Amino acid sequence: MPHKPFKAVIPAAGLGTRFLPATKAMPKEMLPVVDKPAIQYVVEESVKAGITDVLIILGRNKNNIANHFDAMPELEEKLRQKGDLDKLAKVEHSSELADIHMVRQGEPKGLGHAVLRAEGHVGDHPFAVLLGDDLIDERDPLLTKMLEEYDKRTATVIALMEVDPEHIHLYGVAAVEATDEDDVVKVTQLVEKPSKEDAPSNLAIIGRYVLGPDVFRILERTEPGKGGEIQLTDALEELATGGGDGGGVYGVIFRGRRYDTGDRVDYIKAIVQLASDREDLGPQLRPWFKEFAATL
Repeated sequence: MPHKPFKAVIPAAGLGTRFLPATKAMPKEMLPVVDKPAIQYVVEESVKAGITDVLIILGRNKNNIANHFDAMPELEEKLRQKGDLDKLAKVEHSSELADIHMVRQGEPKGLGHAVLRAEGHVGDHPFAVLLGDDLIDERDPLLTKMLEEYDKRTATVIALMEVDPEHIHLYGVAAVEATDEDDVVKVTQLVEKPSKEDAPSNLAIIGRYVLGPDVFRILERTEPGKGGEIQLTDALEELATGGGDGGGVYGVIFRGRRYDTGDRVDYIKAIVQLASDREDLGPQLRPWFKEFAATL
């Protein structure tokens, strides 16, 4: 029988310490990427893939995220009176984008714990997890492919990306076997943040997952792992090695454009690339970038 509709879960409870002092009072997911907060790109990605029921996992002092997706009648009315319909449409877009819900994590106990906080909302639906500071360029769709693979295999699907072995210790890493489909692999082992010498491959998990509700049962008994946190990777490792009710774990290898807006350098790169590619900004920016680059 067909499964229930997908829901989306966006963990956004991290402290954002790499961006202090900017994130002392502002969530890192609300830092602007050109003229939209990073988390709006993630919600738009979910909607584009057909998932409009979105749960955002909030931490302390992150009310700005909820406010951003709420309607603002006073601002909307002022823009309407001024006849600034373009800005009005942008403001209304964020509040009409999806059916957005919020739940608090309380204290940051790891990604696995954040996902577990979604159980009451997700119930027995399959769901996608999209990390709130991990942007996938809309020109390189990933989530749609992952949902298709879940439907095809009734199995957990994670996004993988080849990374430089020197940076592999920053990621969860997968050991894989080939399938009969290009860039789709069967995951046989997952290791959280291994050393370069211990990594089973150079395929790192990036911030997109499609999970069945059986993952909650596993997360409930998952002990804290690296960093004293409940790691989603540890639960996925159990699924990959035969635990749970699904058909194992598969990986979709992503070869497109991804921006880690939780990293300062990648955050700046994201702004530069996305702004230079836009029709309204690119024609003015690209000549300036060339002139500036020539002075370096």
